[in-house]
Amino acid sequence: MQWEVVIGLETHAQLATHSKIFSGASTAFGAEPNTQASAIDIALPGVLPVLNKQAVEYAIRFGLAVDAEINPRSIFARKNYFYPDLPKGYQISQYEEPVVKGGVISFMLDNKAYQVRLTRAHLEEDAGKSLHEDIPGATGIDLNRAGTPLLEIVSEPDMRSAGEAVAYAKALHQIVTWIGVCDGNMQEGSFRCDANVSVRPLGSDTFGTRCEIKNLNSFRFLERAIEFEIERQIDVLESGGVITQETRLYDPDRDETRSMRSKEDAMDYRYFPDPDLLPVVIEESWVNSVKEGMPPLPHVLKERFISNYGLTEYDANLITSDRGLADYFIAMTSNTKASPKQCANWVAGELLASLNRAQLAIDKCPISPDKLTQLIIRIEDGTISGKIAKTVFDILWQEGGEVDQLIDSRGLKQVSDSGAIEKIVDELMSQHPDQVAEYRAGKDKVLGFFVGKAMKASGGKLNPAQLNDVLKTKLAG
Repeated sequence: MQWEVVIGLETHAQLATHSKIFSGASTAFGAEPNTQASAIDIALPGVLPVLNKQAVEYAIRFGLAVDAEINPRSIFARKNYFYPDLPKGYQISQYEEPVVKGGVISFMLDNKAYQVRLTRAHLEEDAGKSLHEDIPGATGIDLNRAGTPLLEIVSEPDMRSAGEAVAYAKALHQIVTWIGVCDGNMQEGSFRCDANVSVRPLGSDTFGTRCEIKNLNSFRFLERAIEFEIERQIDVLESGGVITQETRLYDPDRDETRSMRSKEDAMDYRYFPDPDLLPVVIEESWVNSVKEGMPPLPHVLKERFISNYGLTEYDANLITSDRGLADYFIAMTSNTKASPKQCANWVAGELLASLNRAQLAIDKCPISPDKLTQLIIRIEDGTISGKIAKTVFDILWQEGGEVDQLIDSRGLKQVSDSGAIEKIVDELMSQHPDQVAEYRAGKDKVLGFFVGKAMKASGGKLNPAQLNDVLKTKLAG
């Protein structure tokens, strides 16, 4: 039998607020366990939650970015369940009336365009964290994370392969980091996915029984977990078994999913409106204000770079893959003396390679956009060659300084004096008469031999265009 895979993702994006969603406690990562858990976060008797306005604004910003509907009225509910890292016995979340309704995530995979519909994006508080490895023979509970604002983004079951799910998750990750609502750090748990996976006979309109794989915090784990789960479910069904609806965990060491608990439905959580929180009213003026402060989205900048600057699809995709990188490129092209295509070449080439080698983010780059632009201008006006420019780039990276000062103080200016170039060419021709004869016999490739020798003799400082003109004239006899 042929099978069709059906996948939906629930993604938890920790919002980049400095304080928690219902208290003033810090959300900073890495503090000593239980030093950032306030009485409000664990609902001690007599405390009252107060909603963090910025968390709501971040939800609105996300909704605008995915072309969703912003509900003018949303409410918070209590989602009741017991777990060791949720000491108050319920999670404050949204159920019937979330901030964000609908929306769509678009992405490319294997040169094909895809769109995944969103069901909703709702605000909720994070739970604490169980520590299974820090205390031998016991489990510890760290409540620092309790109360951290989350935006849970729920997709429709529109994906049909692990590859599509990963491409969707990457596109979603780009959006939340681009608009600044989440830092996207998957290792710290700021962006993590739950995958709902089922299979059904090809051509069937009825969904199969789904299993949820919890807390996948890397794109590789997401792909491997889904692929394993697909194979597991098909094996069970083809051997005459029945899929049980359940929550499963992915074990990366064994590359397998295993059962965690039976899957709860909404009725199991006994949702009811939180009596301590009033409904949230989002006026149109607030939405418009957020819209005005939104940065241009990646697809908008990509089309602008291609149409205005003549960038290739590859370079435009690469530069818009990261907000900081796009901002760096925009800062470079604000200087109209530099070619945007040359700026793109240096950003996509030398700059990114150096950042990757040093494992630095663009905001930690030791070379400012202005200095890199100045370097490109000096290539284009003939002051230095492209080869010498790489030397200057390395000095700027390691030592800093000013472009023109470095070129002057280290004698790196390109030689454009015809007399000096002719002298070098004459010496080379006298040293290599056989190659001169070969060129004059019609072997044009010998020109490259002389170019290399001349550049080596000058330390790479000769003006390439002038060198080629002098060589062709003199070699022709």
